[in-house]
Amino acid sequence: MYEHTYRMYERQGQMQDNRRTQAQRAAETREALIAAARPLFAEHGFGEVALETIVRVAGVTRGALYHHFADKTELFAAVFERVEGEVAARMGDAIAVAGQTDPLQVMKLGAGFWLDACSDPEVQRIVLVDAPAVLGSSRWSEIGNRYNVGLVRDLLTNAIETGRIPPQPVEATALTMLGAMREATLYIARAEQHDQARQDAGAVVNRLIDALASQ
Repeated sequence: MYEHTYRMYERQGQMQDNRRTQAQRAAETREALIAAARPLFAEHGFGEVALETIVRVAGVTRGALYHHFADKTELFAAVFERVEGEVAARMGDAIAVAGQTDPLQVMKLGAGFWLDACSDPEVQRIVLVDAPAVLGSSRWSEIGNRYNVGLVRDLLTNAIETGRIPPQPVEATALTMLGAMREATLYIARAEQHDQARQDAGAVVNRLIDALASQ
């Protein structure tokens, strides 16, 4: 009886281990595809990268790619989301290190960080050039907002509660500010005179943030 019970639990443990192993392998394959596609998209652009190249660099089969992603567009979306998330995380770290407590100054710090990120060739190509064209403006905005709207919403709420800015609709203001930021980053990315464009866009964004405090 005890031997039977032991064997039953042993089989259950083996099944759980197998499931964990399968999940781990699946996660590793997905990460390998994203890691392989990311520098290829950054260097050559979405349209110039073949699926065959991605799977070869990743060391997986084409079938494995389709197991995780419906097509190249969905793989690109995963790469874009990864880059977007990493930039947002670095921005959060930069804000934390600055030690600034005034919500409007924090907005300016975050905006400046994003505008400076436009200088990164990877961010420029994946986030600003290809993502709007490949995913469409609606999905591009939705993914970008997912990583940034929470911070802007919290800063606006704090600014209102502390009397730094007058009461106003937080969600509408947050989305409007993020929309302005997207246009500013696109302006910089497309400009021939990058440094001047960065300076001009930064001045405009800072004025928009200052305007929130006007009565």
